[in-house]
Amino acid sequence: MTIKEIQDEIIRLKKEKDICILAHSYQAREILEVADYTGDSYKLSVDASKAENKTIIMSGVRFMAETCKILSPEKTVYLANPIAGCSMADQMDKQLISQVKEKYPDYTVVAYINTTADLKTICDVCVTSSSAVKICKKIENDNILFIPDCNLGAYVAKQVPEKNFKLLSGGCPIHACVSTEDVMKAKEEHPNALLLVHPECIPQVTEMADYVGSTSGIMEYAKNSDAKEFIIGTEISIAEHLQYMYPDKRFYYLSLKLICPNMKATTLMDLYNCVCGESGEEITLDDKTIKDAKRCIDEMIRLG
Repeated sequence: MTIKEIQDEIIRLKKEKDICILAHSYQAREILEVADYTGDSYKLSVDASKAENKTIIMSGVRFMAETCKILSPEKTVYLANPIAGCSMADQMDKQLISQVKEKYPDYTVVAYINTTADLKTICDVCVTSSSAVKICKKIENDNILFIPDCNLGAYVAKQVPEKNFKLLSGGCPIHACVSTEDVMKAKEEHPNALLLVHPECIPQVTEMADYVGSTSGIMEYAKNSDAKEFIIGTEISIAEHLQYMYPDKRFYYLSLKLICPNMKATTLMDLYNCVCGESGEEITLDDKTIKDAKRCIDEMIRLG
């Protein structure tokens, strides 16, 4: 079958089976084209909770599918490709953070949404890259333990100097591998381009940027800017999507190192086979995990 034929069959089957397909912005274009909702991890979870479909397929990574299940426990949620995990989400677990909490009992534990459902059960509030600054400012406690991404945490701490942040060594290995040398090389090659980077990049890189923001923030900035050229400092698929969306502008990769193998793991055929019921993994969480993990997400909604 051609890509178009596979896409048409996915669209036919999802309507026939009453399936809602969610695709993260880092997914391939041919997947985004058949999705009901696209966007960042939190937006997709909210979209899933509002969708009337009883079955959800997440074309993204495991923690995103778990978040969908937490917010929509009555729905059947599938992860299109079971091997699609998240290196950052897997870095810290409940046992480790429980030990850290004992050392810092007077700290509010702020968990980036890129964490497992199990870890969320012992955290106080969840944040996304777009909401982290706003929420941390609103937290009554001046002491904040920010996990797991120390680079995002450092960025937030700089924006919220009135608070005392405790950071641990962790984060996105893909964004963290970009160096100031990569930035200088990209700027030399594209001197008229604005640099837009994700706050998961190291502080030395974010300090060189014209704009720092979430995936959706970067895309919105590029859309609204009068500039015609941009260096994109996040997963390379975003530069590709932006080029399709705004052909009158030019988008360049900050670095070819910005490729997430977990996001690239899911193919159109994985999604097709999942819609057919031949592959994919149903996400199951016990009632207590859902209840406990939902607390920090509810707090994010309250403060955000």
